[in-house]
Amino acid sequence: MSRRGADWGNRLWIKSVIIILLFVAGVRLFQASQYQIISMLLVIGACFPIYYRYERKQINIKELVLIAVLIAIAVLSRFLFYMIPAITPMTAIIIISGICLGAEVGFLVGSLSAITSNILFGQGPWTPFQMFSWGMIGLVAGVPWLQKRLKKRYWFLALYGILAGFFFSFFMDLWTVFSIDRYFSWQRYLALLLSAIPYTISYCFSNAFFSCFLFRTIQKKLQRILIKYDIK
Repeated sequence: MSRRGADWGNRLWIKSVIIILLFVAGVRLFQASQYQIISMLLVIGACFPIYYRYERKQINIKELVLIAVLIAIAVLSRFLFYMIPAITPMTAIIIISGICLGAEVGFLVGSLSAITSNILFGQGPWTPFQMFSWGMIGLVAGVPWLQKRLKKRYWFLALYGILAGFFFSFFMDLWTVFSIDRYFSWQRYLALLLSAIPYTISYCFSNAFFSCFLFRTIQKKLQRILIKYDIK
């Protein structure tokens, strides 16, 4: 492994530990009156990689604007499809953001899209779970070795969209189990997974479809913006 790849792996490991610790804190403080605090901690955790990068290079306001626009597009896409259960382009936009702009931006777009869109759909103790889920989907899409394959192969991109859908659904069902009586039950968890099969399948294939349908268009637009405005 190259030194650059090893350094990136170390940074990813550190960020993952921080995110997991924040998530564990959310479970430990799992009360309706405290979800705002955990959400803000996750927001800070999501922003930290960007701030860390800017400590090492000149701040580029253009990049911040680009990230803000991607978050706005993701939120708008969720709003436009909210009447259709389990069908939304939001996850696809998060995946594409990670592929085109890297893991750090992917996590930032995913986690902040969750908390921002919930201004419209309602904040609650589930918000940190959504932030973590969508953030990790964007982050993993930007992992260098996976990023290259997702750019080249549509079938691989579709497969990742399906797996991302399973991950999101399975992880959010953890919130549902904890929300019932504040402890984990495998029986209840499996029952929830089985009852949500139609929703999960629709969501998975929605991710695959929108990822493949939107990828080339968004990629070309982002490449033009990166070159035109000299965003590195």
